Amino acid sequence: MGRRWCGRGQQLDFDALPGIETERLRRVEWCIEHRAKILCEPNGHGGALRVVALQRIRDGEPEMRVLQTVLLVVAAFVCTGADLARAQPYPSRPIQLVVTVPPGGAADFVARLVGAKLAEALDQSVIIVNRGGAAGTTAAAGVAKSEPDGYTLLLNTIATHGIGPHFYANLPYDPVKDFAPVILIAKLPLIMTVTSSLPVQSVADVVALAKARPGQLAFASAGTGGAPHLAGELFKTLTAVNLLHVPYRGSGPAVVDLIAGRVAIMFDAAPSLLPFITSGQLRPLAAASPERHRLLPHTPTFAELGYPRMDISLWYGIVAPAATPELIVRRLNAELIKILDMPEIRQSFADQGADIEGGTAAAFDTFMREEQARWGALIKQAGIKAE
Repeated sequence: MGRRWCGRGQQLDFDALPGIETERLRRVEWCIEHRAKILCEPNGHGGALRVVALQRIRDGEPEMRVLQTVLLVVAAFVCTGADLARAQPYPSRPIQLVVTVPPGGAADFVARLVGAKLAEALDQSVIIVNRGGAAGTTAAAGVAKSEPDGYTLLLNTIATHGIGPHFYANLPYDPVKDFAPVILIAKLPLIMTVTSSLPVQSVADVVALAKARPGQLAFASAGTGGAPHLAGELFKTLTAVNLLHVPYRGSGPAVVDLIAGRVAIMFDAAPSLLPFITSGQLRPLAAASPERHRLLPHTPTFAELGYPRMDISLWYGIVAPAATPELIVRRLNAELIKILDMPEIRQSFADQGADIEGGTAAAFDTFMREEQARWGALIKQAGIKAE
């Protein structure tokens, strides 16, 4: 307990009680055995309580007696076993980082790389939990309903907080109100690839083949409503071709079928595709970014080919349930900024064609709102609807 003296009154900061229910006491004055009046309010440190003793009636009273009275009454009035449990230093037990797709692919790569370093920084286990389905919105809904204590986090994506709000009519969460932004981690531009057995060498060849075989060429995605799916739909709109969409539960199984030739085309990020591009099993045709992909300098951008609207990147960030204490959000943000600045982390991301972001929680909040506005307009203009 910290305290400092304020003239005729006494000010106490109950920093040891971060879980206290301050709403019951905020802006309420009440008497302690007629010796003093106290005002209770949050102290700005993640929910702790500040108790200010005012107007001491009997200045001759021993100071310690007044302090003990205030402590006893406040503790009896607001403290429960759960409050005291939440008062433990954060983190005191393992943290779950929920990933919106099965193992394999860009999201899983980001989560495991960052999660391992976060565990070291916090001296606590970070458990990666993969929950695929509905382009990640199922996992996002589960995290939104979790206890806002910093022990359940979501690796959120363009699908859960950019596309989903406009693609699904009955989204089971509010992407703004139900989450506390922590940090934007990275962006990964999409790449259009085809199976090596497909008799095409360019985007123009794909368009010509698709028009000759309407509805016969299939493109794979990591799931309905994700960025790879929307990239395929936008490509169909811009080129006026008819492609069949085949959704999978994650990039991993989609790439397996792409290599086998069961589907012809896929839009995804480098972590999922690069090993098979290098081996010659997949052929890259275009990068959906303003500049050429750093790992594929000989592959043109869609803008170079006359399709500037094909500018689509996966992005990954971390969010917590709404009402997570600000102190915890700040701690996580600070540790993650340090992690993203580590040379080995920067190199690992660069090797996968990812651009590290970082920044404040407020900046991430602004970015997500801009993404929602952008994708809302794009989905409406292209007439893309949920399948």
